Amino acid sequence: MLHSPTAQEYSEFMAIDLKRFIARFVEEARDHLTRLEEGISALDADPADKETINSIFRSAHTIKGSSRMLKLVAISDTAHRAEDVLGALRDGSISYSSDLGRLLQRSVDALASLVEQVADGETELSVDQGLCDALTKVMGQEPETKPADTPRAEATPPAADSQDVVVNEAAKAAEPRLRTANSVRVPLVKLDELIKLMGEVITSHARLQHRLDELSGIERTLSPTTPHYARLRRFGHELREDVLDQALLTEELHGKALQLRMLPLAMVFEPAARMVRELARTLEKEVECITSGMEIELDRQMIDRIGDPVVHLLRNSIDHGIESPERRQQAGKPRHGTVHLTARQDGGFVVIEVTDDGAGLSLAAIREKGIRKGLISAEQAASMSENDLVELIFLPGFSTNAIITDVSGRGVGMDVVKRCIVEELQGAISVKTTAAQGTRFALRLPLSLAVMRVLLVETAGQQFGFTAQYVDHLLEVPDSRVINVAERKAVVIDNEFVPVVELAELLSLGANRQYVRKNQLLVVVRVGNTKLALRIDGLVDERDMVIKPLPEHLRQLAFISGMVMTGSNTLVSILQVSALLDVAQRLRGEGPKIDNEISEQTTGIRVLVVDDSLNTREIEKDVLEAHGYRITLAEDGLDGLQKARAGEFDAILTDVEMPRMDGFTLTATLRREERYRHVPIIIITSREKEEDKRRGIQVGADAYIVKGDFDQSNLVDTLKALLG
Repeated sequence: MLHSPTAQEYSEFMAIDLKRFIARFVEEARDHLTRLEEGISALDADPADKETINSIFRSAHTIKGSSRMLKLVAISDTAHRAEDVLGALRDGSISYSSDLGRLLQRSVDALASLVEQVADGETELSVDQGLCDALTKVMGQEPETKPADTPRAEATPPAADSQDVVVNEAAKAAEPRLRTANSVRVPLVKLDELIKLMGEVITSHARLQHRLDELSGIERTLSPTTPHYARLRRFGHELREDVLDQALLTEELHGKALQLRMLPLAMVFEPAARMVRELARTLEKEVECITSGMEIELDRQMIDRIGDPVVHLLRNSIDHGIESPERRQQAGKPRHGTVHLTARQDGGFVVIEVTDDGAGLSLAAIREKGIRKGLISAEQAASMSENDLVELIFLPGFSTNAIITDVSGRGVGMDVVKRCIVEELQGAISVKTTAAQGTRFALRLPLSLAVMRVLLVETAGQQFGFTAQYVDHLLEVPDSRVINVAERKAVVIDNEFVPVVELAELLSLGANRQYVRKNQLLVVVRVGNTKLALRIDGLVDERDMVIKPLPEHLRQLAFISGMVMTGSNTLVSILQVSALLDVAQRLRGEGPKIDNEISEQTTGIRVLVVDDSLNTREIEKDVLEAHGYRITLAEDGLDGLQKARAGEFDAILTDVEMPRMDGFTLTATLRREERYRHVPIIIITSREKEEDKRRGIQVGADAYIVKGDFDQSNLVDTLKALLG
């Protein structure tokens, strides 16, 4: 059973939760109070301005609602009375006058005072009862309470010189002081422009440092007898001091600018936790989501882009990992599963972990699917480590799910996660799984993509860069340290054989060229558990640099993730380490056999489309023919069965609800025939209940697509995944 919080626990939770919104409330309330003041001033000039009345009515209403949610009774009561007056003014029950304007302005002042008390941390707020009574009387109503010493008010708003009678004593005694907001709202686009400008400042400083290096070179060529030698040396020394001071100031200023764009991970974690609960109910599972580290901050660019990968991992944890309540009980586990979504800081990086206590990844199923799809050979599968097997789940189109559904299993999810984390966000992803105990995915991300530590190297006369998180070692070793292992070059690092490949060869810049260094200079790069030693000609520099994205027409380059500008105004490509590792594996004849070319040959692949709806048949036909498939149409289940028996098809798409024979019966019948026992069958239907999807598994379907979630890429990607 899921734990039900006690009343005390609930109240404690709510108290903590509400405090998190106080600062936001104060900021928003100040904005609305400013609009109220401006609106009241505008009404003095034009009392009949309906738009202004509507605007200030909405501001009073918002303050009332927000303060009521946070149990700020004094503010909500005062705002409520002001809202009533503005409502009457809006519908014409009362007319605007200068006395009414002064009373409304007084209510704004009272609200502003209460809001500032909240901002100062005060919790005991008192209502200005005289003000509330005056606002009530404007409506032609009697006050709810009448202080004994307060004379009966007139039906019209009290004049300005009589308002002092109803001001409470605390307000009289208060020292007047000018309050200013401790925060301002800045459009995100302006922050982005500021960060870009700071990036240009850093690049400009790099050019200044380059000029200083040139000056040092000139100084070394001069002799003490050169005219003005002493002045030049002194000038060089002072310039170095100035450049160093500027570097420190630039670094601090850029850091402060980045902090302005940092947002808490709660913006991703909170909706993700809700999604877990909703998805668990959809799948008829009991799942508890526990989050921690929501206060950790990342650059807004990172926050905007990690949502989809986190959702992918959570959906897989619930659908693939967490077992049904019945299976968990049979395994001696609690009926409810647990998913942990956590974050922690690790130096200049943030580590986000998604952990479940489910069944764990089935290594046997991964091995079998890898062999069946031709990604690995049986010999490779037998010798692969557990870590290497787990890495197969990140290949395009790979899934061990019994059926592909709208939740997961289409085989287009985990490769998207890896591409986003590793290639787009310059991070790393690792997986640890234990049978019957669960799986943990760890995402290691930089705090920001605006400026990163970059190592610049040279090979074949060209410069290239590596972002620091991928650089594991820098080594200079004699030729004797590089050995041949199974006819491949390798170096031993920490008792581990690490393959050695020349970087120029990987980049096709001159294979088998003469290596000129006396010792071999190696950059050891690492992604997850995979390492590779890249032989280079020289090291150029290592410092924080601004990485610029590739222009649109160059983004298809597999090896390049971005560009940096050096102090000599040279553009240098930042290499995509994961792509280098994949190419190196294929050069060595290792790893899965993957063809990522878009121009995959589909001509000649025959697909049978079975649906009683003419529109649906034609839509599916147009989509698939556009990708080179040969399509045959059938108008119901029986027609589909007859055409399947009369011909040879590589895949079958079928609806469920059809006359003469439904899709479940058609699928079950075809599975009993030898030639269609292993042919991919995709059910495309409007039925979205879990029992229908389970029925699809039972009759032998390979995929189940709900028509409400249908789109072109969904169908084509699913078909490609099943056909391998």
